[in-house]
Amino acid sequence: MHMPVRDWFEKRSFQHQDFSDLASSREAMRRPAITLILPAREVAGTIGPILDTVARLNERSGLVDQVLVVDADSADGTADIARAHGAEVYSENELLPEYGPAQGKGDAMWRALSVARGDIVMFADADTRDFGEHFVYGTLGPLLMAPGVQFSKAAYRRPFTSAEQSVADGGGRVTELMAKPLLNFFFPELTGFVQPLAGEFAASRDLLLRTPFLTGYGVEIAILIDVLGAVGLPAMAQVDLGSRQNRHQPLWDLTRMSSAVLRALARRVPALDNAVPSPRAAGLWDLPGPVGPETYLHAVATQDGLRLDEHLTELLERPPMTQVLPALEEIPAYQANM
Repeated sequence: MHMPVRDWFEKRSFQHQDFSDLASSREAMRRPAITLILPAREVAGTIGPILDTVARLNERSGLVDQVLVVDADSADGTADIARAHGAEVYSENELLPEYGPAQGKGDAMWRALSVARGDIVMFADADTRDFGEHFVYGTLGPLLMAPGVQFSKAAYRRPFTSAEQSVADGGGRVTELMAKPLLNFFFPELTGFVQPLAGEFAASRDLLLRTPFLTGYGVEIAILIDVLGAVGLPAMAQVDLGSRQNRHQPLWDLTRMSSAVLRALARRVPALDNAVPSPRAAGLWDLPGPVGPETYLHAVATQDGLRLDEHLTELLERPPMTQVLPALEEIPAYQANM
């Protein structure tokens, strides 16, 4: 179905207050089972408060049936804290080990689907310092209360806070400088999303099982594009959650994240993907193996002079889980978890 962006923005943009009834006990009685997934990496300072918030919401509403923390083998005790707060905890490297070590956030999200039992699956970032109950019921709201919605994305303001100052809308730099210009140019149907890279989103489990996942930081924009192709814009929604504070990445890390977003989108534009030569094709350097990991060269000026850094980041595409689950269901250990 075709829907102009402005019409979609008016009809499919909600406020979290629209769904506050979901926080009460009776509203949660007649609804699909829900799984909340929190990919985690070195978040010992935030994972406990987030899980406590979810537990308080559940005490009143019983809204979330399964809370999963998929940990990147954090050295700061993230997994132990999550277990102590009642979450179901997995190491990202122990899920689907036949695919090798997990390759970043997107891979952890994809592997988590193999143990998710809910009819609706919600993802949320685990490094949010001001996580509120409305992050959960707000993001889930359109799927539970708006007919026809199969995918719901969080929207919010992103302040930038440092020891010196706080800028109300200074966060989300990769979103504003990379993701939104790319969507305007290549996928204008998606330009109504305030936070296209938001880690908070929810969808029917069936839809997510049919969706491929990219590894690394390109996962959210690729999912957004794939969902658009699978169900169309009218089946997608966004919810204003107010303001959200995440930990800020150094500028040098943001440039690599921007590169991942660009490469992920290029994978969804065949003409663009085919037009961009690989380093091997360009004869710039030799890479190991038949294909080799992709290399991001980053020239920087330091106090010690100029330096050219080389970052090897492989952008893998994991198949839709519908292609993986039939084999898993024959494994007794997997059946026990489900």
